[in-house]
Amino acid sequence: MSNIKAWFEAARLRTLPLSVSGILVGSFYAYSQQKETYNWAILGFALLTTLGLQILSNFANDYGDGVKGTDNETRIGPKRAIQSGAITIKAMKQGIIITSILTLIAAILLIYLSFGKDNFGYSLFFFFLGLASIAAAIKYTVGNSAYGYRGLGDVFVFVFFGLVSVIGCYFLFAKHIDPLIILPAITVGLLSVAVLNLNNMRDQASDTMSGKNTIVVKMGTKKAKIYHYSIIVTALFLTLLFAILSGFKPLQYLFLVAYVPFVLHLKTVAKNTVPRDLDPELKKVALGTFFLSVLLCIILQF
Repeated sequence: MSNIKAWFEAARLRTLPLSVSGILVGSFYAYSQQKETYNWAILGFALLTTLGLQILSNFANDYGDGVKGTDNETRIGPKRAIQSGAITIKAMKQGIIITSILTLIAAILLIYLSFGKDNFGYSLFFFFLGLASIAAAIKYTVGNSAYGYRGLGDVFVFVFFGLVSVIGCYFLFAKHIDPLIILPAITVGLLSVAVLNLNNMRDQASDTMSGKNTIVVKMGTKKAKIYHYSIIVTALFLTLLFAILSGFKPLQYLFLVAYVPFVLHLKTVAKNTVPRDLDPELKKVALGTFFLSVLLCIILQF
């Protein structure tokens, strides 16, 4: 495997559409309210920052699980870069540092574009939020206190991929919080957690052997499935509630077509008995979330 190809695979490009879903929803909800003053550069740097955080998280996950030995021959998912030897531990550590710096630069430029020289309090808050996001991306599996090994991954994914992504991005444009934006923020957060939960259900056996105490490891397969159903059903219900409270017109309810893949997915999970077979479902839920987000972005402009 060429070195460039190895880095692209370590970046796990298939996870990127999910990471930008929240940014799109928050940004285009703001656009629906302020088309004449909308700053597209803010959207551009918000996407760059989010993509940087996602790639950083993927590098750090590869590094943390690789160093701890969690990525071994018992793991079901695709081989990681360190696990396969395609990228050395030293090189991956350097990649994490470089990606962190580039992401922080993008975040600083994003903050400047949003608040300029005014609103110093907001700028400072978002700067520390950016640092916290970088730290969270790294600490998921890296270090002795990695929160992903203590069953806290779901909480952090919900907060950063949902609440921070959607509400934070909306605030960069609007400089205030619209109460209704909280509903799609929770939706994106829950669907992001669903992707992580699928990953953990797939890897339950190897995670148990490696001491990675995810929520799935703690609650077991049966309860993990119930947890999974509740996550997705709640997310879809809150999106519908958002549409009702926003006063959607009949044509705007076309976003409901995005529910079909999720319903089919839940049937697949209900029948599943082989963890390996859950691997394709990760991509389906991630792309389903992206599809739902794009539809909402379009419909909000009607």
